[in-house]
Formats: sequence, structure tokens, C-alpha cells
Amino acid sequence: MWYNHCMKILVGLSGGVDSAVAAYLLKEQGYQVECAFMRNWDSLTNNDILGNPTLDEAICTQEQDYNDAVEVAKRLDLPLHRIDFIQEYWDDVFTTFLKEYASGRTPNPDILCNKYIKFDAFFKFADEHGFDKVATGHYARVVHYDDHSEMIKAKDSSKDQSYFLCQISQDALRRTLFPLGEIEKKEVREIALKLDLNVAKKKDSTGICFIGERNFRQFLRNYLPAKSGKIVDIDTKQVLGDHIGVLYYTLGQRKGLDISAHEGPWFVVGKDVYTNELFVARGEDHPWLKSDACRVNQLNWFNPIDLSKPLVCHAKFRYRQKDQDVVIQMINDQELWVSYPQGIPAVTPGQEAVFYLNDVCLGGGVIDEIYRDNKSLSSILAEVKNASL
Repeated sequence: MWYNHCMKILVGLSGGVDSAVAAYLLKEQGYQVECAFMRNWDSLTNNDILGNPTLDEAICTQEQDYNDAVEVAKRLDLPLHRIDFIQEYWDDVFTTFLKEYASGRTPNPDILCNKYIKFDAFFKFADEHGFDKVATGHYARVVHYDDHSEMIKAKDSSKDQSYFLCQISQDALRRTLFPLGEIEKKEVREIALKLDLNVAKKKDSTGICFIGERNFRQFLRNYLPAKSGKIVDIDTKQVLGDHIGVLYYTLGQRKGLDISAHEGPWFVVGKDVYTNELFVARGEDHPWLKSDACRVNQLNWFNPIDLSKPLVCHAKFRYRQKDQDVVIQMINDQELWVSYPQGIPAVTPGQEAVFYLNDVCLGGGVIDEIYRDNKSLSSILAEVKNASL
């Protein structure tokens, strides 16, 4: 405990219950704790009009979160900084987000936000103000070794957020504390209630990282113009209806297709951003819904591992997905081949593949292309289209 008194910690205080309890626990452990609220989005500056349910509210969600953070800091008797990362968020997170959607891919803004804002820009602020470490309310664990730090799944498996943290740097991980990693969400709520914190019963935040709940299609129309086109049955080549823009759909999507006049269920299995065609297949067991391999790039590894030979491990291709059996091997210095002969539905380019050995998070990367029978989805789609001409 005496050592903790010498260590200055900056806690990212979001205005939610998790970060509030994280700050409290660190203070109880004897650390010199200060808090910081990050403001990363301005709806008017960023033309966030369509799909925004908060425009008519007296106070926007972000300002309410700040007010809640102020009350938490007062209750815990901790200093609170307010930091503006609006430009950094736009340049590093949102611009990438839009570019990915414009190319027909489906990015994960939460992973981008952690990589560039919470564990980069926030760390720079901490360095400039003399903090030794940074802490957040994420549900994950970290183990520090002499030469590296290791990311571990949280004790509360239902809340584990290691998937969203897969792209943070080894340097950031080495200087991060996750106070909630060893406790369950129920206990976090109980602690907040005992402390009579104003956020004890506050609903967990959802929606886009730092932006919040939005009508997603309308939200994207603020930045990517809608262009209608044809919805095509991948088997019969029959046109089933019209879509509002292929950019607004993702692989495996079932809802919002508006083709109920044709007996379904129908699922998105491919899209061509150049011809503006959306391809669908009928039935949840349709072979077009599954791939058996993918190519992954933009890799980030926490652990020094040898991938010159195939490694059997587990992967998640989306949050909340059960661990999937995979075999991984490097293609070259920048790309990874991931195979899963059992077939997995809705593995989606632009999303993240995150790899695990038991509870240890090895790291992750961005899914660049998916394959079936050693053929890429894009090449298979091209063959299908050419055969129909």
C-alpha cells in the first residue's frame, strides 16, 4: 500500500457506474487518483443531425454524462479534468469509420476509439500532466511481466471487453490498470449503491463510442449519400426489391431488407459497391452465409508468439460471439491466415478478429477478406455475376 501512495493515476471518468467504481477502488488502494472526462463529439460541429434523437433535448447526452461525472468526482473527493478530443476523434476514428463504410466494409468504432483516443490521446494527456498510469472502467485484466504485459479476459465473462481492447499498444497496456477485472458487474452496482453514487442505477451506455444511440442508417446519411439499387437473390438472380444503399448493410443482416413479399427468411451474403447490388440468400443455413477462412491484417499482438507454424487457438469475429476454434499462421509480416473448416456464419470484412489461448488475449487484426473453399468472397461473387450474363 505504501508504494501505491507514490503512484499518480489518471482515471477516465465517463459519467457511468463502471468508471466511477474503478476510481473509488483505486483511491481505496491508496493511489493518488485524479479523474478526467473526455469530450470527443460535437453534434452541431460534426453535422450530426439525421438520426440524432437528442437534438430537441434540453441537455445533450454527453453533457449529462459530464454532469454525472462531476457529481461522482465530488462524492469521491477527487479532482476532475475535462479534456477535448473532438478533432482527434474526427481525424483518427470517425474518418477511418467513414472510409471503411464507403468501401463496403463494416468497421468497429469502439475498437478504433480505444486505439486512438482512450489509449493514445488520453495517454499523451496523462504524460504531459505527470501521471504514472492510466485506469479505465473496462472489464479486462492485465498481468505485467519484465518484457511485456498480457491481456486476460475479465472474471465476469458476460462483461469481458478484451475484444474491444485488442488494438491498444503494448506500451499503453503496460501502463494501464483495470480495477474491475477481478469483480462482477453485480458487485460494481452494489458498491455504487453503498456509496450512494448518483450513477448507481444509471443504464449502461450503448451505441457508437462517444456518440451514443443513433438511428444508424439516418446517421450515416449525414456523411455518406444514399444510393438505391437492386436486391438480388444469389441463387436465382431474381431481383427481389430495392435497397437504400449497399453501404448501409452488413453480411449476415436479416432485418431491414423490406423484401417480405418473398418467402424468407433472407440474409445479406454479399454486396458490390461498384454496381451497387446487394445479394441475399434464403435460409439461415444457406452455404453462402458461411466462410471457412479469412485473411487478417492491421495486426496487433500483446504476446511474443511464433506464428511461422500453424497455431491452434480460439477467435472471436464479433463481440458476444462464443470462442471459435481456429488455426492461425502468418502469410507474411503484415497478414495472417485464419482457417476454420467447420464454417462460421457472418464473418465480415472490416470487423475485428481477436485471438485467445484460454483466457489470454493474444491480440487481433482487421478482417480484410473472407474465403470459402480457398476462393475469396469477392471472386465467388464475380463468378456468379459472370455466369448470369
